[in-house]
Amino acid sequence: MVALVALAAVLLSGASALATRQLLLHNVDTQLQYSTSRIRNDSGPGGDPGGGLFQPGQVIGTFVAVYTTSGQALFNVVQGDGRQQYRMPAVAVSELYATQPTSDITSVTLTGLGHYRVVSYTRTLVDQNGDTIQAVIVTGVPLAQVDHTLVSLLIMQGLLSVLAIGGAAIGARTLVIRSLRPLNRVAGIAQQVSRLPLDRGEVALAVRVAPADADPSSEVGRVGQAINHMLANVDGALAARQASEMKVRQFVADASHELRNPLASIRGYAELTRRGRDELPPDAAYAMTRVESEAARMSKLVEDLLLLARLDSGPDMQVRPIDLAPLVIDAVSDARAAGPDHQWALELPDEPVVALGEPNRVLQVLTNLLANARNHTPEGTRVEVGLGHAADGRALITVTDDGPGIPDSLQASVFERFTRADSSRARSLNGTPVTSTGLGLAIVAAVVEAHHGEVRVESRPGRTRFSVFLPAVTAS
Repeated sequence: MVALVALAAVLLSGASALATRQLLLHNVDTQLQYSTSRIRNDSGPGGDPGGGLFQPGQVIGTFVAVYTTSGQALFNVVQGDGRQQYRMPAVAVSELYATQPTSDITSVTLTGLGHYRVVSYTRTLVDQNGDTIQAVIVTGVPLAQVDHTLVSLLIMQGLLSVLAIGGAAIGARTLVIRSLRPLNRVAGIAQQVSRLPLDRGEVALAVRVAPADADPSSEVGRVGQAINHMLANVDGALAARQASEMKVRQFVADASHELRNPLASIRGYAELTRRGRDELPPDAAYAMTRVESEAARMSKLVEDLLLLARLDSGPDMQVRPIDLAPLVIDAVSDARAAGPDHQWALELPDEPVVALGEPNRVLQVLTNLLANARNHTPEGTRVEVGLGHAADGRALITVTDDGPGIPDSLQASVFERFTRADSSRARSLNGTPVTSTGLGLAIVAAVVEAHHGEVRVESRPGRTRFSVFLPAVTAS
């Protein structure tokens, strides 16, 4: 639009300037013919062609030049202000003769005088000796006023064109902004939905494109209407997913709760039977030992599932400011006792690190991370636990080991439930691989998220680090 306005302004300005120039040249040519006629008919005494310049109506700057057909300058005069006259510059006379003016009106540029329209005619003159001379008489009318008028016109047209183009640009920008407002609102709804955590938790897509922006009579309205249909379908799918997940969680919670007592009974009876080992055959005694250990493992799995179900349903955390140093010390001490074949190190800051959390749950996070390092690294692995503050001010707990690392294929899903490492990477205890439920790190992620924190993992062969970020409490 702006380009069209600019093109139109240029074309109109050019056409207007050209038409004005032609009109002004026509007026000058009329004046030239008038002046030539006056000079031709009203020559001064003795046939002096310059006498006609003194007649009223002559334009200031009009000149008369007379020279022979052989090029000898005989006479020239320029009309000044009032009845003043002056001679043409010699270089202007030479330039005038070089142009060879004819009876047809032409334009010339003369040094010291400027632009002129000139015309000539031949006349017989009588010199001082009484001899006749065939002379060429050239009359010229200045174009200074024409040039001045055209320059003023072009400047004015340029200013008007700039104003027109600027106004068109502002108008076009305003029109585009106004026409894009509904589209921007539709885009805002899409961005708002894109920021929702659709992959987890209970999600309610209550946002919709406003009815005014979903009018099918316009292109933007049809887009808004399509987005509303899409959001309605997604909302229904999310509601169905949420209902299904709630049923699964409720089932897991109920099943875990109901399994606790039978498993406790199995463990109790197995332990009671094992105490009478002397009265049992060796195979039966070994079987009772296996029943007891598997029941214990099953109980741990049930407890983990029940905890995750509770966390999913919206944990009621009793958070308070806690000093993390004692919890870290206790967790490392327990890990050293459970894994004496590993090297355990602890790095604590001089100042206390206070975070908002529930002590038992934070301790569980530390216990699970240390158990993960113990179970999935070989004997002699160094495990270092660090405590401090992150760059953003949050409390930071790190667990770093120099074990074989986590495979790249598992790092993206390491905090998902029932994610297990390759059996070849599991630590052995008395020749038997130590197996895990695959829920330890999932519990870590769920507990940390319930504390409004964050857990990250960075791993490569020879170095694995888990980083736990918790909201810190600034010391008053």
